[in-house]
Formats: sequence, C-alpha cells, structure tokens
Amino acid sequence: MSEHLSTVAAPTTRPVSTVRQRSQRELVLRRFLRHKAAVISLVLFVAIVLLAFVGGAVWQYGYADITPAASVPPSAQHPFGTDNLGHDTFAQVLRGTQRSIEIALLIALLAGLFGTLWGAFSGYYRGVTDSIMMRIADLVLTLPLLAVAAVLTRATSGSWWFVALVIAALQWAYVSRVVRGVVLSLREKEYVEASRALGATDRWIIFRHLIPNALGPIIVNVTILVAAAILVETALSFLGLGVQPPDTSLGLLVSEADTAVSTRPWLFYFPGAFIVLIALTINFIGDGLRDAFDPTQRKVRP
Repeated sequence: MSEHLSTVAAPTTRPVSTVRQRSQRELVLRRFLRHKAAVISLVLFVAIVLLAFVGGAVWQYGYADITPAASVPPSAQHPFGTDNLGHDTFAQVLRGTQRSIEIALLIALLAGLFGTLWGAFSGYYRGVTDSIMMRIADLVLTLPLLAVAAVLTRATSGSWWFVALVIAALQWAYVSRVVRGVVLSLREKEYVEASRALGATDRWIIFRHLIPNALGPIIVNVTILVAAAILVETALSFLGLGVQPPDTSLGLLVSEADTAVSTRPWLFYFPGAFIVLIALTINFIGDGLRDAFDPTQRKVRP
C-alpha cells in the first residue's frame, strides 16, 4: 500500500492570476495616451506656452523695443524679421501669444465655471426653474457673438481682461446646455437617491455628486472653448476691437500686417501660423479628452 501511494503524483498547484482593478483616472489616462494626435498636440501646446512665457522673458528684445533694423526679413538676429519701425517680430509674436493664451484661458475658466453651475442647478431642480434658466441660456445663444462683443468692447480702452469678460459672458451658455443634459441623467441614479434619503442638502448633492460625475464632459467642452476663444479674440483684434496698442495679441499683429502681406509677408504669416497651431493643438487635445471620457468605452478593458 505504501509503495502504491508513493507512486501517486502530488497534485500540482497553478499560480492564481490576479487582475488589478484600475481606477477611473488610470483608465482615462490610458485611453488619452492612446490618442497619438492628442498626445503630440499636448506636447506642442505646452512647448508653445513655455516658448511664449519663458522665451519672451529671456529673449534679447522686448516687444516694444525699437531696433535700428527696420523691415528686415527673417535672419539669425531677428528670426521672424522686423516691422517698418524696427520692432522685433519674434518678440511681438511671443507677447501676442502670451496675451492670446491668457485671454483664452480666462474665458474658458469664467465661462466653464458659470456654465457648469448654471447647467447643474437647472438640471437638478427641473420644472419651472429649469425652463426659466434654459430660456435665458437660449437667449444668450441666439445673440451674434462677434457683433455683441464688438459693441461692448468698443467703448473700452482695449483692456484684455475686459475683452475676456465680454466673450465669456457670451459663451457660458454652451457649457450650461451640456452640463444640464448630463445632470438630468445623473440625478436619477441610485447614489443620488440614497444621498437624498440620508438627508443630504441639494447643494451637497450638486457639488458632491452631480458636478464631479459630470467632470468628463465639462473638461472636454472647456477645452474646446479655449480654441473657440482664441479665434474669437483674434477676430475682435483683427477688427480693431480687441487688445489695443501698446499691448498686442496675435489677432492684432495679423490686423496690423494685413496691408503688408505682399511687401513684408513675415509680419502676417508668423502670427497667423501661431493662431492656427494653437487652435489645432487644442482641438486635437479636446478630441483626445472626448475619447478618453467616452462613457461607452468605460467597460472596455484596456
């Protein structure tokens, strides 16, 4: 019997494979990194921001400095050439990029914050409150953006923060519409009902549950809003209703070089190229964020 037992092979134990559950943040990051165009655009946008804010501080010329070289084409001394007064175009483009990015980010911050709050409260309370708040948002959406912004900024001295404030006041309704739609769906979820049953206040539910769970669409729309704000500010400055000299922006540089396209094309094409590059990179970043936060992909294992 002992010999028979000794010939029986001992059972082999297979290693147990464990699957680590990834957090939502990790899943979003992995999906975003798979979007190559978005990753490249993010790197380019960060490089543009660093070039504008850091490069402008260390560059040998200031945007208001007048050099002896007037109307010279791009060279080693002046990479983007100079204008008819001797201003270094590279320094002016860096300054214009700074100001345009500051305006766009401020617009996105103000419009995104106000639009999120407006849409969250409207979607949560529904009924008469929702109807009144959304009719106000619809009214803002029907206003011609450039025309109204031009009228409101005409009486100012071209203060960049006032330009940003006017544009933000005309663009928050886009974000509010998106947030309202998401909140209308989220307010019926079980965790909201449980929180309400436990005695949570409406403010607690909105700020603790609804807005954090709507963060994906909010981030995507605010990102797209940055690109739209860049173009709106450019259009206003091109019309002479945005940032005013002695300060400058990319739109103002394009406007001032409009009549010199045939004689000094570098004055027009370099700031124009920065406008196109910034708008494209931000749009691609928005596409990547939209794919990363897409709720239909949340159950797909990466």
